[in-house]
Amino acid sequence: MPPKRAAATQAAKENAPAAKTTTKKLKTTTTVTKKTTAKVAKKDDDEEPKAAPKTAAAKKAAAPKKAAAPKKAAAPKKAAAPKKAAAPKKAAAPKKAAAPKQTAAAKKAAAKAAEDSDKENSVAGAKRKREEDEEEEESADEKQANGTRPLIKRAKTDEDEAPKPAPKKAKAAPKPKPEPKKKPLGKVINEAPTQVMDIFVFGEGTSGELGLGSMKYDGKKPIDVKRPRINHNLSGVVQVACGGMHVAALTKDNKILTWGVNDQGALGRDTTWAGGLRDADEESDSDDDDDTGLNPKESTPGEIDTTDVPEGTTWVQVVASDSATFALTATGHVFGWGTFRSNEGILGFTKDVMVQTTPALVTQLSKIKQLAVGSNHVLALDEKNKVFAWGAGQQGQLGRRLIERDGNGGLYPASIGTLPGRAKAAKIACGSYHSFIIDTKGRVIAWGLNNYAELGVETEAGTDGGFNLKPQLVDSLKEYNIVDIAGGEHHSLAANDKGELLTWGRIDGHQVGHPSGSFTEENTIFDEKDKPRILVQPAVVPEIEGKIVHVAAGTDHSFAITEDGKVYSWGFSANYQTGQGTTDDIETPTLIDNSAIRDRKIIFAGAGGQYSILGAEPKE
Repeated sequence: MPPKRAAATQAAKENAPAAKTTTKKLKTTTTVTKKTTAKVAKKDDDEEPKAAPKTAAAKKAAAPKKAAAPKKAAAPKKAAAPKKAAAPKKAAAPKKAAAPKQTAAAKKAAAKAAEDSDKENSVAGAKRKREEDEEEEESADEKQANGTRPLIKRAKTDEDEAPKPAPKKAKAAPKPKPEPKKKPLGKVINEAPTQVMDIFVFGEGTSGELGLGSMKYDGKKPIDVKRPRINHNLSGVVQVACGGMHVAALTKDNKILTWGVNDQGALGRDTTWAGGLRDADEESDSDDDDDTGLNPKESTPGEIDTTDVPEGTTWVQVVASDSATFALTATGHVFGWGTFRSNEGILGFTKDVMVQTTPALVTQLSKIKQLAVGSNHVLALDEKNKVFAWGAGQQGQLGRRLIERDGNGGLYPASIGTLPGRAKAAKIACGSYHSFIIDTKGRVIAWGLNNYAELGVETEAGTDGGFNLKPQLVDSLKEYNIVDIAGGEHHSLAANDKGELLTWGRIDGHQVGHPSGSFTEENTIFDEKDKPRILVQPAVVPEIEGKIVHVAAGTDHSFAITEDGKVYSWGFSANYQTGQGTTDDIETPTLIDNSAIRDRKIIFAGAGGQYSILGAEPKE
């Protein structure tokens, strides 16, 4: 049965390392002497030990300067603009080079000892004054070069440069997202379908699975559609996949559209709606009221969110389970979204993700050629004919034993191993809880749930929850060359190369399409009231006009399409899902014949729990 419905980005950090580097650079090139920059001067004293001796020397030299009045008179030399601007003097240091001459002059002055001691003191004082003046000039130059300039640079850095790293980082932050779009996933190994179809829908539709929107169209409500009706919201569709209560469609312009139930992310897009369901007690005129209360974002086809899908990706196939959707690309990669469910409830999409709301790459798979899904499991066939399975595996549908108690060991794709009879897989298909392979010789291999003999074998048939874990050849189909196969919840059907329709499995809802009086004890299990319950051996369904080329199954109803484009339906019809315009079960395959499709060539049929979809070639 279909599942029940259920109900940032961190800001970019400041470029601290860059700011720190800038500050450090200032520290390295600056000797701060002004009192107004005491905090920076402290850092400079720590990081520039070479600058300290010069400052100390200047201070020591300045000591006698205070005592001598003439030394104070030398202050104007500090203020002299030419000396501050004369950087070459600092580099050449001509005054320092002249120091020896001054020493020689002093020696000559000493030789003239005949002169009075006042003259000698005057010469020594002049020498000392010149040395001190040179140190003061040199210190002034250093202040100009190392003190004044850094202050300007610091002002520029603090006010102008510091904020710059933040906007640069903010602009760069989104870049990693588009980056995967630039990387191609691989070479093309699959071709996208090109046959455009007109889409017809019918069935209940109260969950939006018909895709007709939430309002009346052309005077008709989008729910309880008794017979095939064209979907006015769709055009250019080349492939359709029917899930339990949602649908996915691939268009000729490479879009994937989804509609229906989105409780567990099966639609791959945001369908949040401010409205809600109408109060059941609210009085309204059903003939005049256009609003059905459906969520318009779910009930109207919409494109999936492709934010994390590489640019240039070409879709070639979509499949839909009960609560998930998967898509195959031209390069053989698989994307998926939604979740898997087990007997206990939500199992998860992966071990780390419970519900995947937008398309995500299934990283374990590559070079895949085909996908198939059941209610809660997936099969993938690669270009080397290997088959992989993942999802819920409690009924053996994965073909391997799960060790984990919670069952989530099946949430990663794994090969089902070597096939029996040296078979080489050519096509894959699924029922709700069972799996099929058609090999290159037209033989069928099956595994999974078999309590209603849905595998076509008698092992475990009629038991409560019986299943076959190991894939095995279906001997009852060996004489047929099977070309197409499908599975419902507890029944299966196939078409062979002769165009015959074969069915087997559960009987009580007319799922197999055989007349009530055609069952025998040789191929049927009867209940205690002597009513036929299970058709354990595949049997050809008689009296169908035309060659069957395609088969499809919903939960308890089925379809068969003939080579000339006619479509037959049968089985459970309580919600109009057979398209026959009645809620009575349809016992045997019956031609769907209404004005909408009477002159159309049907080339596709798909079914969910309470709805169905047909695809027809466009009118010329």
